[in-house]
Amino acid sequence: MIALEEFLFKNYTLLTHSVEAIAALTGVFFYRKYRNTHTKYFIYFLIYIIINEIIRTYTHYVHPGRALEFLIGTVIEKNYWMTTLLWSVVSAMFFAFYYYRILENTSFKKTIKYIGYAFFFFSIGYILVRWKAFFNVYLPVIKVSGGSIILLCTILYFFETLQSDKLLTFYRSINFYISIAIFIWFLVITPIVFFDKYSSYDPLVYERDWNYIRLRMMIYLSCNIFMYLTFTFALIWCKPEND
Repeated sequence: MIALEEFLFKNYTLLTHSVEAIAALTGVFFYRKYRNTHTKYFIYFLIYIIINEIIRTYTHYVHPGRALEFLIGTVIEKNYWMTTLLWSVVSAMFFAFYYYRILENTSFKKTIKYIGYAFFFFSIGYILVRWKAFFNVYLPVIKVSGGSIILLCTILYFFETLQSDKLLTFYRSINFYISIAIFIWFLVITPIVFFDKYSSYDPLVYERDWNYIRLRMMIYLSCNIFMYLTFTFALIWCKPEND
């Protein structure tokens, strides 16, 4: 068990990027199957995640003697800002857009629309107010707000499914599997952001708790494997839905 944990810890990045790539490549392979449905936007988002992950690795080169050494001491030396903007904000906005497209209940659609706009403007304002922190730490308020919006989107989808004929064929709906996967992921991951200070890169700001860091990585890895393999299965198994 210890050996397995050590293997997962040492190969965390490789395993995470591997399941992300598998899901994205599966989406690309089956794109023609979904090209006339809203699922095509979800496939675009999977590709976006891969590109985003690659860009965020620039911090590996911000070291003496490496290509981005000139960024040392600048506000973008670390990628906190990129995680907040390109993941926390963008992911919430994407799922608000996606569920707005797939839901049929007018009240649910309006709820998602207005909450999505409110979150966007709130995030921009909050970032401007916390401009310095934006580049130095994660912003829990934005992470939790974004995660809450995504959870709300999935809950509204489940309510609509329970109240319609979709319940009879939910097991063949790709949107059901997407919703289950992201519901569980954000339900587990969102509360962790309150403890992110213990995994800070800067030991001058916070004391790093390596036991917590290992636990956090194992939770993230488990959730990532579950979510992206669920996406992969759904893209293969499900039939295109008429949007």
